[in-house]
Amino acid sequence: MIKAVVIDDEPLARSIIKEYLQSHPEIELMQECNDGFEGVKAIQQHQPDLIFLDIQMPKINGFEMLELVDPAPSVIFTTAFDEYAIKAFEAHAIDYLLKPFGKERFDKAIHKWMQQKTQNKTDNKTANLLEKLPQQPDEQHRVVVKNGANIRIIPVQDIFYIEAYDDYVKIFTKDNYQLKKKTMSHFEQVLDPKEFLRVHRSFIVQLQQITKVEQSEKSTHVALLKNGAKVPLSRTGYAKLKEVLGV
Repeated sequence: MIKAVVIDDEPLARSIIKEYLQSHPEIELMQECNDGFEGVKAIQQHQPDLIFLDIQMPKINGFEMLELVDPAPSVIFTTAFDEYAIKAFEAHAIDYLLKPFGKERFDKAIHKWMQQKTQNKTDNKTANLLEKLPQQPDEQHRVVVKNGANIRIIPVQDIFYIEAYDDYVKIFTKDNYQLKKKTMSHFEQVLDPKEFLRVHRSFIVQLQQITKVEQSEKSTHVALLKNGAKVPLSRTGYAKLKEVLGV
């Protein structure tokens, strides 16, 4: 039996998928979810083979939700995005259903997934999708992280600095830090360069949090932040910081 979960904030969209799934008895619908928070819990609980996922949802969007699930299941997107926008990631998703979609188009997506599953071509689809996604507007304003069973939304203005940590980054706020499976290059591209600066291969700092820059050893420097942290500056980072600060 194939296990599936539907994650969509529109009741009508969920009911349509339920109706269409009736002609696919090999697929068992384990749960319906109306937002990404419920979706993460449902995926953890049921370990579905396939999810039907809306992109535009309240609280967190579909892409942010996928980043919180490891490993992520196969995904068929159900979205109101126009076809031009969808081109950015369609090559890396199993398939997408552009709302409103009919039964024939739904069956085609299921058939495509079944074929790829038989040929063992679905394993890395979702991971590749998350790597290739273009910048999403929400990422400029917030970072969504998962800590155990808890999901936290961090406004970017609350970030003091970011530190590389193996395949993750540590996102430091006033009180503590959270882990996120993203690269430093990703955040360097996403965050506003007027507010955040990569001052070292392993560090990105929010400029407003810097209180002082001082020399540490020989020709190396560190930035002192409002929370007392000391962030090392590479030579290139120190030069960039002086340029940004106008000194």
